[in-house]
Amino acid sequence: MALDLDGTVLRPDTTLSKKTIAVLKSCMDRGVRVILCTGRAVAGAEPYRADIGAEGPMVYYNGAEVVDMPACTVLSATLLDIETVDFCVDMARRMGVHFQVFFPAVPGGPGETLMIEKDGPEAEMYRRHTGIQPVLGDLKKAIAGGKAPGCLKGMFIAEPVVQGEIRPILEGRFGGRIYTARTLAPFLEVMAPGASKGTGLLTAMGQRGLDAAGVLALGDEENDLPMFAVAGFSVAPANAGEKVRQAACEVAGSNAEDGIAAYLETFFSLDN
Repeated sequence: MALDLDGTVLRPDTTLSKKTIAVLKSCMDRGVRVILCTGRAVAGAEPYRADIGAEGPMVYYNGAEVVDMPACTVLSATLLDIETVDFCVDMARRMGVHFQVFFPAVPGGPGETLMIEKDGPEAEMYRRHTGIQPVLGDLKKAIAGGKAPGCLKGMFIAEPVVQGEIRPILEGRFGGRIYTARTLAPFLEVMAPGASKGTGLLTAMGQRGLDAAGVLALGDEENDLPMFAVAGFSVAPANAGEKVRQAACEVAGSNAEDGIAAYLETFFSLDN
């Protein structure tokens, strides 16, 4: 089971209900292995993984990193190049838009780090949403002189209309050399072209010896579409966007109603 978190199994307040936890545990008791496939950082997803009790290769940062949990061993990392990060920082400064960067762990140095250039309502919203405390700093200085090999992802936090201005600029400048995806309404993420939930899931499937026919994917946003494409069967909650609902094999109830949990109860005959 390839499982998205936000908007899929997490309620609108980002909690994981007791019912959903119980259903996922029952699935695992039946032999179903759960692969988290999330845009979240490892730290931002860890409380939910721990509550579920899932172990093994998990997909983070929209596929930019696959990590074996709970050992926290990085199995693959696809980094966004510094040129792109530099361009995004300049654009964010020019437009007055919040931009943040996740840097990978460095041997002998700090672990994965979220850096922002200034605190504000967008940073506070992300902090509340994920529980991750960012580091304040000058992003241009952080990437200057080869200090960073690349980043796991960059993120603009802006209204959809502003995202509509940003995306054409990025696509015009980089074309297929980047991958962009909206993960939540205010989040526009920028990653390396080889990163997606689809490629991340394929890596995790290979680690587990799985083929597409044995994988059920559940997600709600456009960043889940690559995951749907490599799974044998896909389900979207009713709150998903129209494009995602149309791409899914079936549609379950909304995340506000624990719709995925109810769907899984029936799908796996957990009440029998």
